[in-house]
Amino acid sequence: MYFVFACLALLFWSGSDLFSKMGTYQKDKSSHWRVIFFVGLIMGVHAIICIIVSRFIPAPAEDAPPEWWRSLIYTDFVAMDFVRYLPVAFIYLAAMVVGYVGLRYVELSISSPVCNSSGSLAFVICVILGCAGLEELSANELAFTIVGVVLITFGILFLSIVEYKEDDEARLLRQDNKNFKYTKSLWAILIPIIYLVLDALGTVGDQVVAEFEIFEISEYAANTAFEFTSLCFAIFAFIFLKAVKKQKIFAIPKENTRALIIGGTCETFGQIFYMSVMFSDFKAGMPMISAYCVLSVVWSRIFLKEKLSVKHYLAIITTFIGIILLGIFSPV
Repeated sequence: MYFVFACLALLFWSGSDLFSKMGTYQKDKSSHWRVIFFVGLIMGVHAIICIIVSRFIPAPAEDAPPEWWRSLIYTDFVAMDFVRYLPVAFIYLAAMVVGYVGLRYVELSISSPVCNSSGSLAFVICVILGCAGLEELSANELAFTIVGVVLITFGILFLSIVEYKEDDEARLLRQDNKNFKYTKSLWAILIPIIYLVLDALGTVGDQVVAEFEIFEISEYAANTAFEFTSLCFAIFAFIFLKAVKKQKIFAIPKENTRALIIGGTCETFGQIFYMSVMFSDFKAGMPMISAYCVLSVVWSRIFLKEKLSVKHYLAIITTFIGIILLGIFSPV
């Protein structure tokens, strides 16, 4: 079943990228809070459904093999799990907010590959902390992992240089058919990199918790804790927009609101099917999911009419190859 769920996770997460971008109203400086509001609200609803349904589902037997369907509707979450997992969940969600800010500054074709490269930095940090699981790797696996990290690093640096050095005339020409217009800005490439760093730290947090057994929490409970933290972010976004910005949540065109609702739904279902892959066949499914940004670039080309230069695509392809190698061989 891992193949089906990996495909679904890939489709939903790439859909989240696309619809979040489509829902972002470029002139709205609070657009990232609107995105996180819808994402957190829908995730919170799923968490509540899981808690209610789980009352009628027997807990899995001890040492029983994982059952893929449980990640859809089951959780063994208790209140303290929220507190235990809060630091890790907070870092992940802070990364998401930064990523949503970036939707106003840079093409999805550029931001998605950079953001999805966080595994390379996470691996390096885990090696330094001694929780990378290198003992699990053969010599060939370690070599391919290192190659993956190098390719990702080179791809991001190359992409950053190409993006920043592109002249304004060429930029405007390739953006001519799009609804989004960007000006050259250091933020355009720094924001995806900040996301990369934060998301990598979240991955490291997960790895440290697992490796050093800091506290006991199941994947089901961790996912529900993440969804409730996301709901807290949604509540904060609502209060911030209403009380501080004096704005309505729906103070954007209807088509943008619809896109944000669909994007939040896609993000939630992507997370659900990601969990299903973790329980089905993590090693086989993760390389597929890790390449979801490939599909994001395809969608951005078809639906957003994004057209990059040859140098952009060379840098992105290099990054893709590194991501896939890391997804196949890295234990992080």
